[in-house]
Amino acid sequence: MILKCNILAKCVGVNSRNWMFLLSWFFFTTNMASAQNQVLPPAVESGVDFARDIAPILQNRCQSCHGPDQQMSGLRLDTREGLLKGGYSGPSVRVGESAASLLIHLVAGRDETRVMPMGGERLTGRQIGLLRTWLDRGARWPERPQDAEEFEELRSPLRKQHWAFTSFQRPAIPLLKDKRWSRNAIDSFVLAKLEQEGMTPSPQADRSSLIRRVSLDLIGLPPTPREIEQFLSDDKTDAYERLVDRLLASEHYGEKWALHWLDQARFGESDGYQADFTRPAAWRWRHWVIDALNGNMPFDQFTIEQIAGDLLPDSTVDQRVATGFHRNTLTNRESGFPLEMDRVEQVFDRINTVGTVWLGLTVGCARCHDHKFDPLTQKEYYELYSFFNTATEVNIVAPLPAEMTPYLEKKQEYDRKWHVLMDDYNVHQLQAEWESKVLPACLHPDDSTIDLQWKVVCEELRFEVDGIHQSRFSGGEEILRIPSLDRPERYSKNLTRYFINYTFGRYIDKKIYEELGWDELKERLKTLEAQYPALSVAQTITDNSDPPDTHILLRGDFRSPGLQVQPNTPSFLPPLANVNEPNRLVFARWLVSKENPLTARVTVNRMWQEFFGNGLVTTSEDFGTRGEKPSHPKLLDWLTTEFIDNGWNVKAMHKLIVTSATYRQGSMVRLKLQSRDPSNRLLARQARLRLSAELVRDAALAASGLLDRRIGGHSIRPVLPGGATDLGFGDFVQWPESTGADKYRRGLYIFRQRTLLYPQLMTFDAPNTLVAHCHRERSTTPLQALTLLNDPVFFEAAQGLASRILNERQGSVADRIDYAFQVSLGRTPRAEEQERMLVYYHEQKRILHDQPEPRTLLIQGNAMSGIDPIEAAVWIGISSVLLNLEEFITRD
Repeated sequence: MILKCNILAKCVGVNSRNWMFLLSWFFFTTNMASAQNQVLPPAVESGVDFARDIAPILQNRCQSCHGPDQQMSGLRLDTREGLLKGGYSGPSVRVGESAASLLIHLVAGRDETRVMPMGGERLTGRQIGLLRTWLDRGARWPERPQDAEEFEELRSPLRKQHWAFTSFQRPAIPLLKDKRWSRNAIDSFVLAKLEQEGMTPSPQADRSSLIRRVSLDLIGLPPTPREIEQFLSDDKTDAYERLVDRLLASEHYGEKWALHWLDQARFGESDGYQADFTRPAAWRWRHWVIDALNGNMPFDQFTIEQIAGDLLPDSTVDQRVATGFHRNTLTNRESGFPLEMDRVEQVFDRINTVGTVWLGLTVGCARCHDHKFDPLTQKEYYELYSFFNTATEVNIVAPLPAEMTPYLEKKQEYDRKWHVLMDDYNVHQLQAEWESKVLPACLHPDDSTIDLQWKVVCEELRFEVDGIHQSRFSGGEEILRIPSLDRPERYSKNLTRYFINYTFGRYIDKKIYEELGWDELKERLKTLEAQYPALSVAQTITDNSDPPDTHILLRGDFRSPGLQVQPNTPSFLPPLANVNEPNRLVFARWLVSKENPLTARVTVNRMWQEFFGNGLVTTSEDFGTRGEKPSHPKLLDWLTTEFIDNGWNVKAMHKLIVTSATYRQGSMVRLKLQSRDPSNRLLARQARLRLSAELVRDAALAASGLLDRRIGGHSIRPVLPGGATDLGFGDFVQWPESTGADKYRRGLYIFRQRTLLYPQLMTFDAPNTLVAHCHRERSTTPLQALTLLNDPVFFEAAQGLASRILNERQGSVADRIDYAFQVSLGRTPRAEEQERMLVYYHEQKRILHDQPEPRTLLIQGNAMSGIDPIEAAVWIGISSVLLNLEEFITRD
């Protein structure tokens, strides 16, 4: 047969590609003819809805191979045109004739050599029947603008049916067969489901485990031996509740929960991209977050101030600082990169982040086309985009309360010394000459007669004149136009700083520069400013006085504007309360309105996730149609209504969760639970969770007694492994190591350089700072064990722990081993642990007595006054063992 076909092909002059098409079509028609006598699954009799019945089949089973990114065999099934056109084998369907359609025959397996989907489970008979009915009835699939009304009609069932898009009501608390276990409403919902499944909850964890668990969960620090002793000896019935209240009132609470918020806010302290310039003022927004959480700011207000604090009536400095949430975008300062493109990318990032953090939706998928899975159109995406397209970036002076008095007391003295320096080095005269040359370049950037170097300087001034390196301040030329005597003081000094720091080798040649002694000037200025610190600055946004129009950007390209749109919210969610003047503030209030079915659900679910390892909805970043359904939908809605009815009180919700019997369960995995519910979705036990990266470090420093517990303020840069900065681009990544107590501050304060994430944090699964992260992955790797053993921070922590054991506990070796366990693990050792540690102690003492070199290495930099070096080295080894235990870095 093949030989005859080859001869035929040569006779009619068919080329190789057409020949392959003829050959494949020949076999298809042959197989189809033989398959006509085989029975296909029948078309369904009921009505077929495209959004509900057909789109999920095409999206989940076909489009990974035949979609926008990949078109195997030339076939594309994410558009109606692609479906009708077909691929290399010709048209894939015959509208009105499903029984004769190639697509139906392939999914039905009538050609055993080409069964689709390839390599996966076959479609069910009902799914094939739905496809047949849809094809027989015209294959309705409008996606063009002129079909908008019909498309909306097809999508509306999905909007009405998806659980997360429906309004919530407070469910009734279930009635239980046995109420004795239940402590609050949470337990009633959990136990009702367990009873339904014929399962029972786990016993309560022992009190030592319970205080360690709740301390780590609420403040991110392990309890001290004294705190443990007080709790264990407190036999009052409300002892646990009072413990929870104390932890919620701790100033460290804000640090622990700020860590989760910073992940979602993609908080970074540098620009990203290749240059990755640092952002000296980024910490000020983090400080606001800590204060807001410690003050138990209601979550609706917490939302409004971050989305649109600048638009509140008579907004305070702190409310404007809150908008620094939006300044966590990346900034591209590479030479030649279009400013407008960077601005647009930042707006995209802002709306995508807001969509993820508050709505739990992947709205960014609609940047270039209608969302494939959720009922969000491209038009609706740009209507959301429009809320943020009006914003411009501005840095403001935002002093902390403790800064103002000393600043005002020393300001006049500082100003006098500043001007003396400027006069001594002839700065003002040289600067005036420089400004006379750079100003024309700013006023007339297209003038070809102006030297290129002045145009470059003018471009830099767009970033530098307000004194924050990464700022998108666009008024550098306006400042230059103001006579020097009339300029605002802050901008005048910053312009002078720029002139001094960046004109060497450009406007002022090397010889004159050296004659002027400006190297010395720079050092004297640095010394002066260290003596008289400036007020803190914050990165914020505000609305542009002349905002640009918003257009749909075709294919997401800022150079291809399409239809103009106005600010609005997606039509599958409740409408805005104020449609006449929609701005960011109106949008922020809409986010936290009672009518919005998503924000409160998403927020409560993420709280639950931090206490149990997974949310009631495991896909905490995606509440859309591709996300998981809640394991306990009624419990989720009850918590949501409770949260709103209690005034969006975050601490009250945390207390409700951690005082429940569900939370207090032990984490032991019973055999029945392992087989029936391996993922613990039914919540018949607590979860054992690896501490997050920052908490691993915090726990080690806390056990060692080295932890600096100061709250808020600037970031720190702990010691880096050798050569780490070489991983950054060029010379831009600088890492001046912190000294003194600063290097022992909590991991929350470690500087977040986007191209150089602190290695210890990265090893323990800290996320990058490029996009919002709503859930941290947890891994177990050999590198983590090596880090705990060898990283300078953990080695120093072992030395500190040894010092505590030797200085704080007198007595026998066994007594000190008991104390070491209490400090590091929050419990006393079991008999077998005590015995093994005693053996280890004596073995190490013998080895170190005979081998001085290891002893020297262990105690280096940590000589303990009055302690035998061998004894000190042995206890450093024991401390290192304890800090390396899996139990130490696990919340049980």
